[in-house]
Amino acid sequence: MRKSTSPRRQKGAVIVTTALVLLFLLGFMGIALDFGHLFIVKTELQTAMDSCALSAAQELDGQSTALTRATNAGMTAGNLNRVNMQSTTWSGQGQIVAADITFRDSAYAVTTTPAAARYAQCQHTQSNVVTRLLQAMGGFTGDTAANPATRPVAAMAVATRASAQTTCPIPVAMKPKAGGTAPDYGFTVGEWVTLINAQNASAGGEIGWANLDGTNSASETEAELNGHCGTRVGDTLGTPGVQTSVADVWNARFGIYKNTGSPAINHPDFTGYAYTAANWPAGFNAYNGTPGAGAPASAQNFVTKRAAFASCADTGTRVRGANSCESITGLSLNSFQDLAAPGNTTGGHMQYGANRRIVTVPVINGAAQVIDYACMLMLQPLTVPMSNVQLEFRGNAGAAGSPCTTSGLPGGSAGPLVPVLVR
Repeated sequence: MRKSTSPRRQKGAVIVTTALVLLFLLGFMGIALDFGHLFIVKTELQTAMDSCALSAAQELDGQSTALTRATNAGMTAGNLNRVNMQSTTWSGQGQIVAADITFRDSAYAVTTTPAAARYAQCQHTQSNVVTRLLQAMGGFTGDTAANPATRPVAAMAVATRASAQTTCPIPVAMKPKAGGTAPDYGFTVGEWVTLINAQNASAGGEIGWANLDGTNSASETEAELNGHCGTRVGDTLGTPGVQTSVADVWNARFGIYKNTGSPAINHPDFTGYAYTAANWPAGFNAYNGTPGAGAPASAQNFVTKRAAFASCADTGTRVRGANSCESITGLSLNSFQDLAAPGNTTGGHMQYGANRRIVTVPVINGAAQVIDYACMLMLQPLTVPMSNVQLEFRGNAGAAGSPCTTSGLPGGSAGPLVPVLVR
């Protein structure tokens, strides 16, 4: 005759089974929540590395300051992202520093030579991402080594520059000089070209306002100066009239603002130092040349001023008066009151600067259709009341040594070089 099972023994078995099931469920919860957390951090960190690499690659123009600019641009762009559950401080685990950004040559060997750098690599590790449930499970099982309190999360991105199929030019257009053909259309690298602030683009190789969307609206010109992407070879451009409001967004690239603007919102270039006959009597090659006889002692080329994060007033912040932007350039900046601060520690050009004065300009034919792109340096802010302003021709935007980059869509066989992720 079989003996009946004791109810007390059955209760003991249920307790053991329940404990095992709870442990099993805790493990699944740890996997679902903690690994989900790690996955989110990894995704956020990868986005930051992508931003860092693209911004750094954009500055690889072969100039002597390229790596310094690329490092600053990479850190600025990458650290604007939020990491570790959208934390602005990355949960105190450390953000991108200069050591996280390295450069590679065409053979993908590490290089510190600006002229040889072809790739920008950003790599960063968040060392102590908390995994609370896995830690609790480790304490329950006694296996804390396999279930640590924190885990590292790493991400890496590599970017280079390649030809674009769409571009992000400013809303001006250039006509070839008489008889001028590709790639430079009759212009000389370093030549100063006058932008006519009038209704139509001027003839004879000069340049004029040209709306990228084909309209004639002055308000559209202002909007496109804030960023317009999608222009392609073959597009027909418009010829707008220009209102003084265009000066606000143009001058912001020089770090020059009215009392409602600031570099934190309207980002300037890395330098606001401007070039006119007053401080650059050579009238040629302000990008990396010499100022010529009669120039003031403080006059230096754009590459040098950019490395120093100089303002329009050089080392000062005055729009007018002695040692001011107006006194250096001889321009009239009525209604503008503020300059972004200079300097390589906390200045506005260093903190918020970007590649904003080396610009892409469409080259058009007689029917106002885009046939190519030129690279130009914005030399001067716009005056109030408005008068002619000059830009410097820096060659075809698609040339191998061109300092021009844009945020257009990569994948073209010609045109300006754009940053593109390769890894």
